[in-house]
Amino acid sequence: MKLHCFGATQEVTGSCFLIENQNKKILVDCGLIQGRAIDEKRNYEALPFVAKEIDVVILTHAHIDHSGRLPILIKNGFSGKIISHPATIDLCDIMLRDTGFLNEKEVETLNRKRERKGLDYREPLYTVKDAINTMQFFSPLPYDKIEEILPNVKIRFLDAGHILGSAIVEMWLSEGGVTRKVVFSGDLGRQGLPILKDPTFVKNADVVIMESTYGDRNIQPWKETIKEFSQIIEEALSSKGNILIPAFAVGRSQEILYSLFVNYDKLPLQNTYIFLDSPMAIEATKVYTKHWQLYDKATKELIKTSGSPYQLPNLRLTVDTEQSMAINQIKQGAIIIAGSGMCEGGRIRHHLKHNIWRKQCHLLFVGYQAQGTLGRTLIDGASEIRLWGERMRVAAKIHSINGFSAHADQETLLKWYGHFESSPALILVHGEISALSTLQNEIYQKFTVHPWIPKYKDSYDLIKKQPISED
Repeated sequence: MKLHCFGATQEVTGSCFLIENQNKKILVDCGLIQGRAIDEKRNYEALPFVAKEIDVVILTHAHIDHSGRLPILIKNGFSGKIISHPATIDLCDIMLRDTGFLNEKEVETLNRKRERKGLDYREPLYTVKDAINTMQFFSPLPYDKIEEILPNVKIRFLDAGHILGSAIVEMWLSEGGVTRKVVFSGDLGRQGLPILKDPTFVKNADVVIMESTYGDRNIQPWKETIKEFSQIIEEALSSKGNILIPAFAVGRSQEILYSLFVNYDKLPLQNTYIFLDSPMAIEATKVYTKHWQLYDKATKELIKTSGSPYQLPNLRLTVDTEQSMAINQIKQGAIIIAGSGMCEGGRIRHHLKHNIWRKQCHLLFVGYQAQGTLGRTLIDGASEIRLWGERMRVAAKIHSINGFSAHADQETLLKWYGHFESSPALILVHGEISALSTLQNEIYQKFTVHPWIPKYKDSYDLIKKQPISED
């Protein structure tokens, strides 16, 4: 009974864990490595296991750093089930196709350059067709239902509160007369955020694998976040310019619409144009609407009394390119929500071209901006940027709010682990070294438990509850 760590070890992306139990192999997540170009090249390397030997995949949620290598897994011979929450299946149908499309476009551009140099063509990591083919392998499992997925292997999903359909995985493994309960946190949400429920607490486990993205920091409460958001929108509207909000399509775009909805009369927003200028975010919002039963109590009550938070009276959903381009004719009073969230691609770059040089305009970041991205460059105070080879002066006012993050902060992580009885063995993953080591120390001080921080390809004996030596 072993755990092999093949991703999100001492880094945040590329989640992938393999469990061996009685000659059966279970994969938990199979995500893309994201970030710097040098990191993303690792996605083209051979998988660190034989795909056709995997019996079943358990997917914690739809984010691409957890799901993005599933089409590669299938291209390499996997033919079993991918078990996930029904909402995760609906979101993966959107997100995997979008990633396939981006892969095709990226290789198309690369091959034009290679052709001029007389080099051979490259194949995309996977295509839209590959992504569509992947969907037939999905098998739904709702929250709170125990299911035997293999002989001597049972699982149950609990609400992780991170994005729609995100799951904590409880797994019961039996081998040689020994049973172990292993719990994967997946990505945990923060307490007190709107729309979704708080992450579920778990009482019992022998071994816990826990994410650590924000293990070294705490994030301001939602009440303070929504107040800051409202103040920035009010200030921006009084400037007689436009407000650009780069936002991730899944989760963040819906939270922004919600925040505008609950402040609609207070701001006021009656005389503004509100655009959701992202086909992917529009599709994701439909999935969020379909699965309204997963919302928290407050959001369900809001819907009963005031209607859907995604249906503001003056909201325009812009699907076509022509509709998106028409927004650029508006010089003031527009709130434009568009992808990508880090300004590395998508329609937000066109809106930056038409607004970033105007001092009346405002640019509001509501998500993490990785090193090397255009978003990070702007947050760090760049006086000019380059878009399509053209230099542009940055005159718009730049704002950044960190309180929209859907990841559990240090306080929430400590509280979540603290709900386990008898302090189970703990493995920390899905975090940078600083976050992992800080959280490791905090847990030791608070619970007298010394968590293990694995490296890539490290293994763990789930029966003995200890790392397996490389010797």
